Amino acid sequence: MSSAKYLITAKSGNVKTGPIMVTTSPRKTCPNACPFRKDNDGGCYAEGGPLAEMWRGLDRTEPGEAFKNGRSQVTVKSHAELLEAIESLADGALWRHNQAGDLAGEADTIDVKALGEIVAANTGKRGFTYTHKPMTSEANRNAVHSANALGFTVNLSGNSLAHADELADLNIGPVVCVVPVDQTSNTVTPKGRKVVICPATQRDDVSCATCKLCSRQREAIVAFPAHGASKRKASVIASR
Repeated sequence: MSSAKYLITAKSGNVKTGPIMVTTSPRKTCPNACPFRKDNDGGCYAEGGPLAEMWRGLDRTEPGEAFKNGRSQVTVKSHAELLEAIESLADGALWRHNQAGDLAGEADTIDVKALGEIVAANTGKRGFTYTHKPMTSEANRNAVHSANALGFTVNLSGNSLAHADELADLNIGPVVCVVPVDQTSNTVTPKGRKVVICPATQRDDVSCATCKLCSRQREAIVAFPAHGASKRKASVIASR
């Protein structure tokens, strides 16, 4: 069984996510290749606000132990407990994996076995996530393709519209990307692919729970205007 650790929020209080189960994975799962890491160019939305505090707590705490987050005690869960939480969801339930962090496996590598177990636990559910892991290795590409084929939606995360085209050309899963902070209307990629701006970023009455676009297999690319405390840095990367 994987030694991975997670935070599991049974019902998110984030208005953009909506009241669905969300998880958080440690920083060590984030790929070295991600330009939004604070030790690269920076701009990661998870490095600011309450989510950053939770992320730091997860990094320093082992499964079964708890840390104080504001007024609450938060217990870190094991990989086995994550699988149990997924399996306990009602059929058809929407949930989001990794509001911060990436797929299981340190840095650029996907832990294929751990991901496969998550995919199996998700059978009958509507789990979705995003990955910045580089798709330069056949093992990573095969793992993402298999997850999508088996009903667990793994969105490939692009750094820009041009990068989104590169990822879409792989034809292994749906694609999302970051766009400059002032890009608030639908557009197209350099290769002419349709780009839909995330509705939850534009309307107060839309959340992941109601939209569900990122949980679907689709041709359209979903774009997120740079956001968070370091959105200006992220916007520069997205403009490249």
